[in-house]
Amino acid sequence: MSQISIVVPMFNEARHIGRTLQAAQRSATVAGLECELIVVDNGSSDDGPQIARSLGAQVVSLPGLTIGALRNRGAQASAGQWLAFLDADIEVPEHWLRLLLDLHEQGRGDVFALDCDTPRQAPWFAQAWQRRTRRAGPELHSMPWLPTPNLLMRRQWFDQVGGFSETLRTGEDKDFTLRLSQAGARLLALRTPAVLHWGFEGSWGEWLGKELWRQGSNLQLLRSNGVRLRLLRFPMLSMGAWVLDAMALSALLDGFPHLALLMLLIASLPALVLSLRQSLKHREPLFVLQLWGLHWIRLHLAGAAFVLSLFNWNARRPARG
Repeated sequence: MSQISIVVPMFNEARHIGRTLQAAQRSATVAGLECELIVVDNGSSDDGPQIARSLGAQVVSLPGLTIGALRNRGAQASAGQWLAFLDADIEVPEHWLRLLLDLHEQGRGDVFALDCDTPRQAPWFAQAWQRRTRRAGPELHSMPWLPTPNLLMRRQWFDQVGGFSETLRTGEDKDFTLRLSQAGARLLALRTPAVLHWGFEGSWGEWLGKELWRQGSNLQLLRSNGVRLRLLRFPMLSMGAWVLDAMALSALLDGFPHLALLMLLIASLPALVLSLRQSLKHREPLFVLQLWGLHWIRLHLAGAAFVLSLFNWNARRPARG
């Protein structure tokens, strides 16, 4: 029987870790795999570690590390021929592993993930923000990179690229899977069934804080992967939005309100383009408007995060899955 090692980084996830581990165990059983659960705890102060141990997981306590380092230590402590990485607030469907292993047996890819969705209990902005990542059209999508709410590969791919970056505070999943792609791995995303993200943002403050944190990786990604258009695109749009906002404020103060309004409209166009790109496939005008507003906020947060990253702001936030 093949063995799979499922690595779950965690920080104060007592609300979700039981659901995550039980769903992962069920999926391994359905796939006929011997399952090894490894939870790498980043210094939780809640009952998450005890819950994980009660469900048979090996818990490794390593406070103060980046999330990439947590995942690497979990992989180093594991023995399976297959490696899977799960976030601590993700519920996988019963056939998660069987579906992805079947794709591997068919020779369709090397590194796999399911799309991610949000439970219906989530507020509209959390649902819209997650929904923007859902793909339309074909069930299978070849990808240049994959996020890590769920990720599956044979161990040799992990070893070949040296695991996750341990210096990145966020964006380590993009860096890791970009390197896998460059090493020749075929990255494949399956549209359905989706995994569920139970750690959705329950308030505007939480959404803003998470996005500010996520955007803090742009400078580090550029340093570790080199200057590439794919990585430069969003920071450049963000800087452009801030410059246009400043020009609009200057025009307003100088007594040119119409020019100020024009500048603000121009500044909102990148957010509109991003919204249309991600929402037209759903053909819902309300969804277009929701994403337009959320992208406008995110563009401004990215600029703020870029400045804060110069002062190592992200280093103050604990890594979590």
